[in-house]
Parts: sequence; structure tokens; C-alpha cells
Amino acid sequence: MKDGQIVITLLSIIPCFLIALIGGRYLIPWLKSMKTGQKIREIGPRWHKGKEGTPAMGGLIFIGTAFLGCLILGLVLGAWASLLVFGFALVFGAIGFIDDFRKIKKKQNEGLTAPQKFALQLAASALYLYVLYRTGHLTGALWIPFTNIIWTGLPIWVYIVFAVFVIVGTVNAVNLTDGIDGLASGVTVPVMIFFLTTAILLKKAELAVFPAALLGGLLGFLCYNFHPAKVFMGDTGSLFLGGAVCGLAFALDMPLILVLVGLVYIVETLSVILQVGYFKITKRLSADHKGRRIFKMTPIHHHFEMCGWSEIKIWVVFVSVSVIMCVIAYLATAPLR
Repeated sequence: MKDGQIVITLLSIIPCFLIALIGGRYLIPWLKSMKTGQKIREIGPRWHKGKEGTPAMGGLIFIGTAFLGCLILGLVLGAWASLLVFGFALVFGAIGFIDDFRKIKKKQNEGLTAPQKFALQLAASALYLYVLYRTGHLTGALWIPFTNIIWTGLPIWVYIVFAVFVIVGTVNAVNLTDGIDGLASGVTVPVMIFFLTTAILLKKAELAVFPAALLGGLLGFLCYNFHPAKVFMGDTGSLFLGGAVCGLAFALDMPLILVLVGLVYIVETLSVILQVGYFKITKRLSADHKGRRIFKMTPIHHHFEMCGWSEIKIWVVFVSVSVIMCVIAYLATAPLR
């Protein structure tokens, strides 16, 4: 891309923001009329009951915006590589849409079964990685952040198996982060800024189109999703965001950067794993056969809620951590620039 085309990509954030902002005003009432109200789980925080009935599937706002942005910029700039990443994220969004639709149809908080989700996500990840490899975007080498070291010792099939599980794990980690108003969308904004900046600096600006369009869409969506939320993104949105984060990391051939930019997602997931594991172990070993807990509730953002933190305070702290980690990730890529 030439400098002028990069400027156009950056400026596209503004119209994408406006599209999401205006689109939300029409989509949210439609979602209400379609009775997509969120069903709150009984095991969740009791004060979340007041959120019941808030329309879900609001992720359609930034998904639609990202599609329009990628399509228009693709036509104007000839930057079609971003549509490949968008298509991958869209597959995950479609899995989330099916899940949300089944929840609405059954009027409960259970959609697709865990094995169904896992199988669909595995298939989507493997296909995407194969396409990236065949198109030359994926080398099968692992770049080590903060260094010039690129490890090429893995056979491609081992790399793809590793990558598939990284993608599925990360996507579901983003899904877990979507537990309070604006959290998943807020945490992902600096991640998209990182990928946008990195794609341009690494002279892969054709991949900057998607994070630019999604960034604008997320900012517009946050106007409705920030506390008190008028709409939730649902699994439609959270799985799409997970796909977007992973899709960009692998398209830029730097999957290990997910450890830095995705630290908040990882901590959310680890809190659940630790809680479940500790509960099972203590239940088996304790004399009274009662399990113990490390946290008051998981994912960890609920623990802080139980400790008396407001949703806004949690949002500010978690998003701040995401910003800091994305700055560190930016510094980690310096040897590549």
C-alpha cells in the first residue's frame, strides 16, 4: 500500500464508527421485537437478574460494519487479504449465531452443546490455517517476541495441530470475557489498534483494513454496550471477536503475540480452570468431601464483582491492562520492523 492508501485505511475508522452508531439505533429495536432478550443463568451473580431481557446478538452491529468496511476498502484499495480474515471470524460468528438462536428458541441459556461447538471450531480453524499456508501468509515458523529468533523446527502438521488448539482456546477465552457490560468489546479495542498498527509497520497494510473497520465498529457498538448496556453482543459477537483476534495473529504470522495482547482473555480462562480443578481436588481429598474455591466466582471479573467492585471499575481496570499489554506487544515487535 502507498502512504495515501494507508491514510484512507486509518480514516475509515470514522465512517465505520458512524455506521455502527447509526445501525445500532435501528438494529437494537429490531432485536427487541424479535424477542432476543438475554436469559440470565441462575448460577451467575444475582444482581445480573436485572439485565434479563436486554437484547442479545448485538454483535451483528460490528460484524456488519466490519464487512462493509472490508468490502468497500477492498474495492477502493484492492486490499482483499482482510476479507480472508473477516471470513474466518465470520465462521465463528455464525457458530455463535446458531448458539444464540437456539437459546432464544428454547428460551433458556443453553444453545449448542460443548462437543458441537468444539467440533465446528476445530474444523473452521483447520481450514483457515490450511488456506493461510497455501496462500503464503503462514510459514509454519514461530517468531519469538522481543527477539529476531524464528523457530523453524516444527513440521507443518505439528504446527497446525498446535495452532488449531491455540485458536479454539483463545476464541473461547474471549467468549468467557464477555460477562459484564462492555468488557469483551472494551478489552478488544486496544487489541485491534495493535494489529492495525503492526500490519502497517510490517508492510502488510492490506491486513490493516479489517482491524480498522472492526475498530470503528467496536467503538460504535460500545456506545450501546457500555454500562448500563442497552444490548449484548451474544455468542454471535464474542466468538466473532475471538476469531478476529486469532485470525489476525496467524495472518501476520505471529501467533505467540497472543500471550501478550490476549493476557486478559487468558487470565479469565485460567481463573475458571483453576477454580474447577481446585474444587474437584479438594472435594476428593477433604474429610467432609466438600470442594473449596480459590475465587468467589469465575470467570475472574465476577470475583471482583463479588468483592464489591462496580462494573465500571472492572471495565476500566481490565481495559487498562489490555492497553498496557498491547503497548508491551508493540515493543516486542520492534526487532521485526
